[in-house]
Amino acid sequence: MSDQMQRIVLASRPETQASEDNFRLEVAGLPQPGDGEVIVKVHYMSLDPYMRGRMNAGKSYAAPVEIGDTMTAGGVGEVMASNSPDFVPGDFALGMFGWASHACIRASEIRKLDPQMAPLTTALGVLGMPGFTAWHGLQAYGRPKAGETLVVAAATGPVGSMVGQLAKQAGLRVVGIAGGEDKCKLAVETFGFDSCLDHRALGSAEALSAALAAACPEGIDIYYENVGGKVLEAVLPLMNSFGRIPVCGMIAWYNSAETELTAPAIWRSVLTKFLSVNGFIIFNHYDRYPEFLQQVAPKIASGEIKYLEDIAEGLENAPKTFLSMMQGGNTGKQIVKLV
Repeated sequence: MSDQMQRIVLASRPETQASEDNFRLEVAGLPQPGDGEVIVKVHYMSLDPYMRGRMNAGKSYAAPVEIGDTMTAGGVGEVMASNSPDFVPGDFALGMFGWASHACIRASEIRKLDPQMAPLTTALGVLGMPGFTAWHGLQAYGRPKAGETLVVAAATGPVGSMVGQLAKQAGLRVVGIAGGEDKCKLAVETFGFDSCLDHRALGSAEALSAALAAACPEGIDIYYENVGGKVLEAVLPLMNSFGRIPVCGMIAWYNSAETELTAPAIWRSVLTKFLSVNGFIIFNHYDRYPEFLQQVAPKIASGEIKYLEDIAEGLENAPKTFLSMMQGGNTGKQIVKLV
């Protein structure tokens, strides 16, 4: 086993739009595992929108990445050395290994994977945090009922595509919003959405709202919020009374807070339409993860739920891949292959 590793650290904090200058690739010595620790060689790492928030210094639900520290990320890899009775070399594991080729981590903080049960990459996407986020948010806060209408943006992403498929299986009308004609076609033909609107072709919130009104003739009962921006602005006037809005992200505002929405406009809609708006962070709900796996894993195995993965090559390409993903440049779950 090599005594060196590569990692990507946060070199500086972005002022508005993040850039490759905010990251730095370093070579570091490989730590020796202490009691109860393992060394993992990372095969795949996940890129997710929440990472943009960790680049900022402001207070949030999790501590920011400090300047000079390894960027945070979930990953899957192979145990190379172990000082824990729970793992032996050759085991595969899931954990928060960071943007790095190797990780030294406590065995209690990782989960063993069986590569014969499902491809390793699914632990980062459809059977991992994004898929679980979609399932929990829809079930706990969307409270779907057959015959209702659901709208979700980023419709071909790992969260949006799972939300849409689960909602369709529950008997809802599902309308997606995605960036580009090809993604809209995927949402309908691959993931089974009833309709999908191209937000890039609908340049304003007003135009998007008009298109949504035509696609949702009975209004919107559930808006699964993962983007914010003009999509939220377009959706709010169309929400039905007693509608539900699970909130798991707002990617449109991660680089900029520009919006035509005002707090009074948002709160007036919440008040006058009796809306239930529930923000949640999935890391607080992992007690339900076994239930999610029990319900969803068989549907993945049977092909009843479909998924897409966008796999980039090489740790050194993680920054530009991440920045592209933040602009909608990926199709499906964004993963970086290291081995």
